[in-house]
Amino acid sequence: MFGARLIGNIYGQVWRYGGIQCYIRLLATDSIAFLIYLCLELLLPIPKITFAIPSMEAVKKKKLYDYYKAAGYKLKVYDYPTMYAAGGKRHLREFDIEELLFRKPIVVADERTNAYYKDKVVLITGGGGSIGSELCRQLAKMNPKKIIILDIYENGAYDVQQELKIAYGNRLDLQIEICSITHKHVPLMEHNCIEAIYNNVFGTKNLVELCEEYHAERFMMVSTDKAVNPTNVMGATKRMCEMIVQSASTHGTVKYSATRFGNVLGSAGSVIPSFKRQIANDGPVTITDKRIIRYFMTIPEASQLVLQSGALAHNGELFVLDMGQPVKILDLAENMIRLPGVQGITVQEIGLRPGEKLFEKLLVKTEVLDKTDNRMIFIERDTPLSAEEIQQKLEMLKDAYDTGDDLIAKETLRKVVPTFRKPEEVNKEVAPLEEKKECKKTGIKVATF
Repeated sequence: MFGARLIGNIYGQVWRYGGIQCYIRLLATDSIAFLIYLCLELLLPIPKITFAIPSMEAVKKKKLYDYYKAAGYKLKVYDYPTMYAAGGKRHLREFDIEELLFRKPIVVADERTNAYYKDKVVLITGGGGSIGSELCRQLAKMNPKKIIILDIYENGAYDVQQELKIAYGNRLDLQIEICSITHKHVPLMEHNCIEAIYNNVFGTKNLVELCEEYHAERFMMVSTDKAVNPTNVMGATKRMCEMIVQSASTHGTVKYSATRFGNVLGSAGSVIPSFKRQIANDGPVTITDKRIIRYFMTIPEASQLVLQSGALAHNGELFVLDMGQPVKILDLAENMIRLPGVQGITVQEIGLRPGEKLFEKLLVKTEVLDKTDNRMIFIERDTPLSAEEIQQKLEMLKDAYDTGDDLIAKETLRKVVPTFRKPEEVNKEVAPLEEKKECKKTGIKVATF
């Protein structure tokens, strides 16, 4: 085939000077090459197909990938050889997040959002983290009056401060405060329930009270899909925080809202850094369960949509972000192995972590959401608890905290968050039909008015 193509190229050069006859010969040669290729494809099995076009659009790559995978071919995505660092360890190339999701990142541009944050003083808790720092970067473009970065990790807060100073100089007013507001590591919080309650629940309560004392205009809580029918301490405390914020919207002077989304690729604590380290050390890549699926967004996507939710909020909303189709963690791991052309690395299943469930959802009680002006942002209908009901729950948690016993604290958390269940109870209920349902974007019904 290649020989025939070479001859064709020679004829092509001749055609430039030899007239229509040489052109006809070129077409004939290409036809012969095509027939030879068809014969080889029929006679010789193709064990593997390699994608070697890094410039190919993600959508086209996805279509080809799905087509050949369904046909039973082994697939590999190859850009250039994996390099090895000193000591023989792999040095993986940097890849774009969309290569793992097989889609282009969503870019949200909204002049109304930019106008809302202009000349505002904005406090970002966890402002030195991966998502918090991106929120700072996005806000800096909107000409705020001041950005206050609050974080327990001073190095992270300092890094984003220096980055923004270099980019904006004295045009941007920055302030750093060192304090911890929330813990989000699922397995660690399972064994530190008292600390999770103290930091997450009462930290949020303190923020609500400070917003009232200093007459803040708006409070936007960033929640998680783990707050929906939680199976772990972190998710249960986040659900309690949602209830605190929604209750405050009914009797406070501040406008309170919350926004909920799933996992953020590349954020601190995500699986990507762990997978990269394992691949660099020649594997294996470990996942807890091959059945696990999760909703994923990129850091810029999540940050932009949080800011838009803040601008759209009136009072008391629980915003749910459209996360698209969920992704299997197994597929994510295999894609990370394939992208740099790595050979011989396996995926190993190690069992579910404490408090981990197979499938996450974005809704608590209903499958009906209200639309907003943004096609990717919806509002879940939920009835806020009264101030008295919230206070009663907080007193129960305070008494449990004072015991110093994690088991007592966890059982109390189950009482104040009725949807808090044991992971084994939830996971055993999961059926293939539910997995299929979760993987369909059309599974969420939207109310129209």
